[in-house]
Amino acid sequence: MMLLFVIGIVPAVIVENVIVNSYANRAVSQKTVMVKNQCDVLLDQLFGRAYLDNPTDEVINGEFDVITSIYGGRILVINRDSKVIKDTFNLDTDKYSLSQEVIRCLNGKETSYYDEENQYIELALPIRDPEKKPSEAETLGVLLVSVSTSEIQTSRNVLETRGMMLLLIVIVLILILGFIAAGVLVKPLRKITDQIEGITDGYQDENINVPDYAETELITDAFNRMLARVRTVDDSREEFVSNVSHELKTPLTSMKVLADSLNMNPDAPLEEYKEFMKDISSEIDRENQIITDLLSLVKMDKKAENLNIAEQNINEQLESIVKRLKPIGDKANVELILDSFRPITAEIDETKLTLAFTNIIENAIKYNKPEGGWVRISLNADRKYFYVTIADSGIGIPQDAIDNIFERFYRVDKSHSREIGGTGLGLAITRSAIVMHRGAIRVTSRMGEGTTFSIRIPMVYTV
Repeated sequence: MMLLFVIGIVPAVIVENVIVNSYANRAVSQKTVMVKNQCDVLLDQLFGRAYLDNPTDEVINGEFDVITSIYGGRILVINRDSKVIKDTFNLDTDKYSLSQEVIRCLNGKETSYYDEENQYIELALPIRDPEKKPSEAETLGVLLVSVSTSEIQTSRNVLETRGMMLLLIVIVLILILGFIAAGVLVKPLRKITDQIEGITDGYQDENINVPDYAETELITDAFNRMLARVRTVDDSREEFVSNVSHELKTPLTSMKVLADSLNMNPDAPLEEYKEFMKDISSEIDRENQIITDLLSLVKMDKKAENLNIAEQNINEQLESIVKRLKPIGDKANVELILDSFRPITAEIDETKLTLAFTNIIENAIKYNKPEGGWVRISLNADRKYFYVTIADSGIGIPQDAIDNIFERFYRVDKSHSREIGGTGLGLAITRSAIVMHRGAIRVTSRMGEGTTFSIRIPMVYTV
């Protein structure tokens, strides 16, 4: 309605004022031309009949009476000495007129003036020989004519009244049209609101669909995408809770079975007691590892403001990780190789990235070949990013599983993973750490040939 008011009523008001003012200006201009034409005839007669010397000329005075009666005006004839020799109102006869218009006219300049407030047009025209050029003819006197424009003002008032009536009709029609149009335009938005409220109240599974306008389609499509994302997050949360419950429950179940076995067999030999207690201790370690990884993941899920950013020598960081993991590699008969192509210093959170790199390298060691395997860590950089590539000669990852390996508790081969160990949270923690640094991670793999993790992280951290 506001839009219709602006584009409908405001231009209508402007047009109404322009039309009325144009009419008044044109009417004044036309009347001025008409009076000027009549005065030109009079000027010829005034000079030809030497009226300045004989102001009692009945023919000229009769012309004056006709013009003043037709136009409702007043005529003054002023000689060279600025003396009024004729006044159709008989008020200023034999008086002197020294107005600015008369003085200009005695100097040979015609003047015209419209007094809108007092509603009259005034013309000051020089009396001179019409046969000579205006620049060469001598000014003998002045013909000062004033005519009323009251009929123009009356017509203007009538026109303004009718215009206002028409404008009021237009305003009423626009308001009615605006109210109807607003209702029609807002109706689809109300549909969207009602459907969103229904989803909010009951969390329906259906998508909203209001294809009335292109705009409502865009809004509903965007909302449906957001809703799909929310559902995915909700499903992921449910799956995550389920997986956490399962992962935490499994060691507890194992410990309970072992403990019940010992309770049911109090006369069991010492060696059996030791074996069962060793298994219980192993399950406790496993439970502790799951809880530790969950806490790390929770920290990774927090906002990036929790990062402890500082300049760090990436070469030294990777050397320290390789040195720490080398005993694990030696035990598994896996060679760790570090290739640094240039010295690199970047703004990172050392703790979180160390955890990310460690998780990938540990996985590369665990899932490598039984004999003679290797893990190669390469470090390089350009002006904007530094790149860490971790390649191994391991068992590889199936193509249909690559997109899922960063999910929490996901394992490619659950039976084999259980033998090797781990909680299924390492790669989820790794991706979270890299994403917090505004980085990216990509995986390529071939079964039986190995896996390569390619990591790209900005040299300068920006929020």
